[in-house]
Amino acid sequence: MKIVVAQLNLLVGGLAKNRQKILDAAASAAAVEADIVLTPELSICSYQPEDLLLRPSFIAACKSEVEALARDIAALSPALAVVVGLPWREDERLYNAAAVLRGGVIEAVAKKAELPNYSVFDDKRYFIAGQEPCLIGVRGMKVGILICEDIWFSSPSKRAKEAGADLICVINGSPYDTEHFAAREDVCRARTQETSLPIVFCNLVGGQDEIVYDGQSFVMNAVGEISQRLPGFVEATAVVELESTNEALQPKLVRGNRANDAVADVYAALVLAVKDYINKNGFPGIVLGLSGGIDSAVVLAVAVDALGAERVRCVMLPSKFNASISLEDARWMAGVQGVRYDEIGIEPIYEAFEAALLDQFKGYPVDASEENLQSRIRGTLLMAISNKTGNLVLTTGNKSEMTTGYATLYGDMAGGFGVLKDCDKELVYALANYRNQFGRVIPERVITRAPSAELRHDQKDQDSLPEYPVLDEIMALYVERNLSIEEIVARGLARADVEKVVRLLRINEYKRRQAPVGPRVTPRAYGRDWRYPITNGWRD
Repeated sequence: MKIVVAQLNLLVGGLAKNRQKILDAAASAAAVEADIVLTPELSICSYQPEDLLLRPSFIAACKSEVEALARDIAALSPALAVVVGLPWREDERLYNAAAVLRGGVIEAVAKKAELPNYSVFDDKRYFIAGQEPCLIGVRGMKVGILICEDIWFSSPSKRAKEAGADLICVINGSPYDTEHFAAREDVCRARTQETSLPIVFCNLVGGQDEIVYDGQSFVMNAVGEISQRLPGFVEATAVVELESTNEALQPKLVRGNRANDAVADVYAALVLAVKDYINKNGFPGIVLGLSGGIDSAVVLAVAVDALGAERVRCVMLPSKFNASISLEDARWMAGVQGVRYDEIGIEPIYEAFEAALLDQFKGYPVDASEENLQSRIRGTLLMAISNKTGNLVLTTGNKSEMTTGYATLYGDMAGGFGVLKDCDKELVYALANYRNQFGRVIPERVITRAPSAELRHDQKDQDSLPEYPVLDEIMALYVERNLSIEEIVARGLARADVEKVVRLLRINEYKRRQAPVGPRVTPRAYGRDWRYPITNGWRD
């Protein structure tokens, strides 16, 4: 038996484009005389279409595209079975389904049994759970079709086994985060132990708003060993060959190594997220404020790797508080990356703002208000360039800053995509060092100098915040692990630091709600993962 795993990068709502990609995969499969093609979860419309699923016209269009696709596939190979994900309406109920296309018709429909409703998933908002196993016959063998969350529970694969399945094929829209990859293998290994069946795991790849799908599809034999793996963060297809041995299917071993490097994966996820967000939304390129600091340096590197230097534009917006080395480093980074670079001094604008606000500020001490004016001037100028050129502004704030509110609303938060939104400061440094392994694009002193917003003389981030290693540990424990203040203090962290970070987190929820979307790379990101009320009387 030959199975083609089509790890596709699809567009939510791009039905015609998605149909063509599936057809191209089917054509490639027909050329090698494959028996089955697997495509990702909801492949005709891509995952997750969210409230498009509430529109009857959208559901009808998905079905029409799949029916037309069935006819096109039959013209290529009447015997080829192609598994295509779609929203399927039946008896006034909507299912997250997989249609098996063969011989020009929809031969069978698998209905997702386990509906995730946690983290970034909202399947129960839209779908009804299926119950019956779906098996198709191929070369005298029976193949069970499961959909994503089904493999995370015992019952769906056991029901397929009891119905006579010789193999489990599971189509997925499984998002990337720093822990999810190993978890997928663990749950599939548990299913092989329960059923003694091999598993072919086909996953979606690509960026969809804040979610990144990493692909990394794989084949696992009946004893839980990986026999084949597709690459991560790129569109790919692979032929999986299984042979019958003593009435059991056994996948042939195809050697392929995976670099077990978490930082490399995060970097690849950010590059893919930027590339797909810009290209799928039709922006000609990006513009960013290049400050000479570590965050904007990493964002510049990601943007160039994602889009190419010709589509990246940097603007340095200095004031009297910017150190000379910040300008030197910004110029050097723009030069070595080969991007357009401009400098617009904001001091005259800042002085005009101060003059306009002189009467309004009379009697008040100088404080963060004057600092934030500088950031908002920069945000205004970057957005003006964006409006004029059509290029999207990439913001450069990181997760540590988003947690504590160490960012200016309508200032450095102004933009369309927050590349580092889910990366804490320590991870930003790790990303910089990782990228420099392939050619230095970030000066060493940008990495080693103390971080500063440069909004007043001799300013350092740690004037206002705990040291970043401490801040990031508190954030990870409180935000990503849901530990209480007492539990975090019990781990040896200073109570004053823990209480300060938690207080800043609480009072800045209104800022985070207005931040641009950005790629999710941790198990809990601000956005769809984090749904805390702004108006909130709870105190931990």
